[in-house]
Amino acid sequence: MLTQGRGDVVFLLDVDNTLLDNDRFVADLGARLEQAFGVDQRDRYWAILAAQREELSYVDYLGALEKFRIGLDDDPELLQMSSFMLEYPFADRLYPDALVAIAHLGAMGLPVVLSDGDVVFQPRKIQRSGIWNAVQGRVLIYVHKERALDAMRRRYPARHYVMVDDKVQLLAAMKRVLGQMLTTVFVHQGHYAAQSAAQPANTMIDPPPDLEIERIADLLDHELSDFLSAAPLGVAATNQERT
Repeated sequence: MLTQGRGDVVFLLDVDNTLLDNDRFVADLGARLEQAFGVDQRDRYWAILAAQREELSYVDYLGALEKFRIGLDDDPELLQMSSFMLEYPFADRLYPDALVAIAHLGAMGLPVVLSDGDVVFQPRKIQRSGIWNAVQGRVLIYVHKERALDAMRRRYPARHYVMVDDKVQLLAAMKRVLGQMLTTVFVHQGHYAAQSAAQPANTMIDPPPDLEIERIADLLDHELSDFLSAAPLGVAATNQERT
């Protein structure tokens, strides 16, 4: 595995509902399934997908489609579903100024995609959206990205990391590992962020995000000093001093 030279700051970017509107893709997929197979079969696909996610710990759209085909082998619409997914226009689902924000971060450090998912559809999504080229192929995809921080650091060693994500609990988990080496940025986009906002006010997020933004384009309003100063000193971290 290639290792990049040590840099000052690496910006780690989630994909789904951070750089692109994955909720819109899910809605379009549901509509396509209903149109082709009806409501009952659409719901069967969602049930298969949920079961797959419980088993694998990530969303496997194509794997669920393989199981969904049982009983539908003679349906001509079935063969069109994989094309619908693989050829989906993800570039049209980028949030406004998402690629501009990546370029902005690139002027201050090294932008790297840090995503979770399968090894077929998720890379395809990142490629078709234009994100792959925007980060010059610096793409990491794990089953549990918060558990793969050692591998990430070996690949992209840096003095400081900034993680931008729509899942506040995941940001907290990463912060507990990397401590003050990491600035967490919570972007209020997508259904996970909405669920977080709907939680009772006394719900504990430990530690809370260092920065919060409403949309990915808001990164354009921040300079490097904002990210570095946002990470409080003295945060306890199990592996904070590792190099």
